[in-house]
Amino acid sequence: MPAYTHSRHKILFATAIFKRFFLILILFSLLVTIFSPFFTKLIAIGYDKHLIDLAAPYVAINFYYLDFIFCVTFLAALLQYKEHFATTAFSTALLNLSLIAALILFHSASKEKIVYAMSIAVLVGGLLQFAIHLYMSQKLGILPKFCKGFFVQKKDTIQKDLKNFTSNFFPAIWGNSTAQISAFLDTWLATFLQAGAISYLYYANRILQLPLALFAIATATALFPSVSKAIKNGDETKALVYLKKSFWLLLFVLGSSMIGGIILAKPIIWLLFERGSFTHQDTLQTAFVLQMYMIGLLPFGLSKLFSLWLYAHQQQKTAAKIATYSLITNMVLSLLLINFLGAAGLALASSISGFVLLFFNLRLFGKEKFAIVAKDSNGLFVTLAIIAQAILYTILLKVLDGYIR
Repeated sequence: MPAYTHSRHKILFATAIFKRFFLILILFSLLVTIFSPFFTKLIAIGYDKHLIDLAAPYVAINFYYLDFIFCVTFLAALLQYKEHFATTAFSTALLNLSLIAALILFHSASKEKIVYAMSIAVLVGGLLQFAIHLYMSQKLGILPKFCKGFFVQKKDTIQKDLKNFTSNFFPAIWGNSTAQISAFLDTWLATFLQAGAISYLYYANRILQLPLALFAIATATALFPSVSKAIKNGDETKALVYLKKSFWLLLFVLGSSMIGGIILAKPIIWLLFERGSFTHQDTLQTAFVLQMYMIGLLPFGLSKLFSLWLYAHQQQKTAAKIATYSLITNMVLSLLLINFLGAAGLALASSISGFVLLFFNLRLFGKEKFAIVAKDSNGLFVTLAIIAQAILYTILLKVLDGYIR
């Protein structure tokens, strides 16, 4: 987004970037298809050969979702520049609807057919997400210009923009990928734990992602174009005003969600999952993992906000360094805590790394600018409101405990 915002020939720049990366992704997807057992082994090194052979075909199928989601993300960035966010926000539901439809249609089939149907549903969901972005891009007049850019050969006019983008790309991709790398490492380590550990992490992480995506990621996504444009125009005061409003909103909603998730973890898991093969012991294990994850909700959410400042200033290399510090912290603590807390130790390590991420983001953001953002008469009200909610959640837990037992 910052590179696109600063480019003088935006459509030519966008098409040049799209052609390069789409070709790379297609070739990589074909490589995964051909050598799917090898890549499956990388993902789940703790699995035996039988499980690897079972999972490999599904890894090959699901990997093509990456091609769809690249196109979706690319078009979403162009839509966000136009300050249109609704399509991207809604499109994520299409994947879930596709998965739900597959489960309904094949619920009585064999396990192998259900897994196969779910894998195909992932691709169908990606196709639907891509289709709705194409439609909106056409409606807003972006797609016709974008298509014309494929046939214009003026590389010299965007050479400087491409060079700038290339120099920032790998730091940016690394900085934005550390969360996925962390999740991959958690999954890898969980394969050495008792059966069900991966599921505990997955279910708990899905619940964590709800407030993180609903509040932090949505706010950061909507705010980024405005902050980026304000900084490009040399108006940092305006950018700080945007950040200030978002800071207090996120502090309240994420703080409330964090407290609620920690206190009510057990009732939440019980209500959502405890049925069929999911036992009460599974509920207790998953709830403990969720509590450890929820500790990191606030720092991860606020990091999304303050990292905008670095990306808007095109300081991707600095952002990548910060993300690396966080990842190293997570890796070291995961290896230590897994011996004492099991899957919950992996979740706690992730949360602690979130505090490291927030610390370095705030340090580079600067004390003076943070004082401007954090200075507000509503601070006491927000604090008291969160404390009051903690008391109410505790009372509610006492009431619900009788039903859960």
